[in-house]
Amino acid sequence: MFHARIVNMKIWELMERDVASCAPTDSLNVAARIMWERDCGCVPVVDRNNVVVGMVTDRDICMGAYTQGRSLHLIQVQDVMARPAVSCEPEDDLVTVESLMRDNKIRRLPVCDVDGKLVGMISLSDIAVESERERRAGRDRLIRSTEVADILGAVSQPRSHAVASVPFAPEAGEVEFTPKPPIKRGQTYR
Repeated sequence: MFHARIVNMKIWELMERDVASCAPTDSLNVAARIMWERDCGCVPVVDRNNVVVGMVTDRDICMGAYTQGRSLHLIQVQDVMARPAVSCEPEDDLVTVESLMRDNKIRRLPVCDVDGKLVGMISLSDIAVESERERRAGRDRLIRSTEVADILGAVSQPRSHAVASVPFAPEAGEVEFTPKPPIKRGQTYR
């Protein structure tokens, strides 16, 4: 549940400003290298004008390589990225961002100016770190750990998936197969 005390906290107060990005035509190898060097799980994808056109996650990279059966350097980011990217603006309040995360089941959002240009990133981790910082400092807490847990619970719910329409590429000696949708909690395959 959202509380009135966090309505005034603006995203620019919490967002990460030093954000690396990649281009749609970059290889997945470039995106993976950025994630490795920056210790992050996603990279915003921007056009030549620094406008966010998508997001690529470590999972997108892994599944892209697996489903296409090609090396990372042979696959372009635009082939696996999520688009359009759900984003927020620096002046958005924390309640708005929490709602975007919850409604879209995402943990990270690019922060864009009014022209759609990348100016930062905000993640559930940023919100959790601020909550812990407030707790340790003994300040009147604007962000409660129960709110962070509520958001994490919402974004962690399994999404419904259709059976993949792209055949997975077999390794040498393997039989080609089509994957089943992810198993839901409490369900087993027969």
